[in-house]
Amino acid sequence: MKVTINDVAKLAGVSMKTVSRVINNEPSVRKKTHDIVMAAVNELNYQPNLAARNLAGTSSYAIGLVYDNPNAYYVIDMQNGVLSHCRKEGYELVIHPCSYADSTMQEELKTMIKRSRIAGLVLTPPLSEQQALIDMLDEMGMHYVRILSGRGDSEQTSPCIYVNDYAAAYEITSHLISLGHRNIAFICGDQGHKSTTERLAGYEQALQDHSIKVREELIYRGDYSFESGVNGAKALLKEGNRLDISAVMGGNDEIAAGALFAARLMDMAIPDELSITGFEDSPFSKQTWPKLTTAHQDNDVISQHAARLLFSKTRGARNQDKEIIRTFTPSLVMRDSSGPLS
Repeated sequence: MKVTINDVAKLAGVSMKTVSRVINNEPSVRKKTHDIVMAAVNELNYQPNLAARNLAGTSSYAIGLVYDNPNAYYVIDMQNGVLSHCRKEGYELVIHPCSYADSTMQEELKTMIKRSRIAGLVLTPPLSEQQALIDMLDEMGMHYVRILSGRGDSEQTSPCIYVNDYAAAYEITSHLISLGHRNIAFICGDQGHKSTTERLAGYEQALQDHSIKVREELIYRGDYSFESGVNGAKALLKEGNRLDISAVMGGNDEIAAGALFAARLMDMAIPDELSITGFEDSPFSKQTWPKLTTAHQDNDVISQHAARLLFSKTRGARNQDKEIIRTFTPSLVMRDSSGPLS
């Protein structure tokens, strides 16, 4: 039997009008009442009629998650984090993949926003890094929160979640140096992603701080894919370099898994002859043998915070959040793919 708004009102001990005000996120409702009603909504698994809500007024009850990332694990984590907060607020989630390099991307997003009556957007890299897109959203008066690779910006005035890829890459490089490695290669991801430049900068700074020269020939510029890891490792570990390079850092776990695969094809023992590290701690890092040393990145937690910041800015949101910037730093996870220089 379908649960009705009357059922929610009876369980919560309030009027149907109060339930409606809570579901519509009216800010005048006391927090205690809001929590009691939402507890009843969750207990009964009540699903408001969103179509009726949208037809009844001008309010929107959907937010969008916009991404351009081929990594399905990343997308799923981001989706789950945002979705968990949408459910708390009684909103729907519209998931919209697009290509940042497509010349029609802005018009595509503008159409989606209007068609789906989006109240706000969570923007993931590299879309979150496109200034032309941000300018368009500002002109539209659209609420948004950006997830960015960076070390934070005290002058930032729009809500942002920063991921400190620089610090994490610095820590991974320092870990390899502590194991005795000095000839450390780096396989980059896509050049259009700021995470690529931040991770490369962290790697280079760690080398310099340990008085190790940055060698351009040990840097392979690829993309965030398994195939790029294979190709990069083959190029870097060719016969002339084989006795020189003792460690390879992958720009992400897919790259590192590809590098490990290529190294095995060359009959190199991991980590006895070559240490390999990844980045992000995706399932790829646990599916290789040996498992990858990497940097753990809480994508679901990051996206939850992004959604929370977004709801604090959209119309009718409760408990306005004064914090508009949050920084997360991925943490080193040591596994068996990295070992001391023999």
